[in-house]
Amino acid sequence: MSWDIFGWFAIPAVFCWGIAAFFAWKERRPVALSLSLVGLLIYAAFVVGLWLSLERPPLRTQGETRLWYSFFLALVGIIVYVRWRYKWILSFTTVLALVFICVNLFKPEIHNKTLMPALMSPWFVPHVIVYMLSYAILGAATLVGIYLLFFRRGGISENELLQTDNLVYVGQAFLTFGMLFGSLWAHEAWGTYWGWDPKETWAAITWLCYLLYILFRRARPKADRAALWLLLFAFLCLQMCWWGINFLQSARATSIHVY
Repeated sequence: MSWDIFGWFAIPAVFCWGIAAFFAWKERRPVALSLSLVGLLIYAAFVVGLWLSLERPPLRTQGETRLWYSFFLALVGIIVYVRWRYKWILSFTTVLALVFICVNLFKPEIHNKTLMPALMSPWFVPHVIVYMLSYAILGAATLVGIYLLFFRRGGISENELLQTDNLVYVGQAFLTFGMLFGSLWAHEAWGTYWGWDPKETWAAITWLCYLLYILFRRARPKADRAALWLLLFAFLCLQMCWWGINFLQSARATSIHVY
């Protein structure tokens, strides 16, 4: 299986997610969940097939990480929908997943790369997958924050903020595990747990921003809008950590994380 047939899996998956989002708005939960899961299985089939054909985890390039991010966005959307019954969450996660899928469809040349020696480590797969899962969960938390800041009519309830907090707690936990796995991987590959590489620096900044959000929520539980703005800022730092550093000349010259 190759990237040439990615569209044959991605388009049906997005179609299922889009129809599921429609039924979520219509309060047809069983249909929405069924279609969401069908789309997820279709998408997962391509991920597994690509993994087998490459004979390595499809986690090497930015395009391959976008593949996982789209998958986890859909998965987290389903979980949030089941847990808190936000009927709009499937629409948001479908649109975001579609954006990343479209980039991969229109930029196929970015995938034709082999696995470099430093990536041939048992820590490679857990590090990247856990990070992608944390990014998706924190992305879902950001979507909720955007909804509460700009689209929520009336005041923001404490229950809604607690739901956002729960997503941040889980996302921050996975982010922490991702950093831990990355440190063990770095020690194995380069002999040091942490080197303040530009990518590592932005990872630390991102982790601290989400920690600041958690501490701020505990210290100022009534300052809801300020906390949500802090959440959006943390997500911008996450984007900088994930792909933004690839556009920094200094990072391209010195970072061992820019391949």
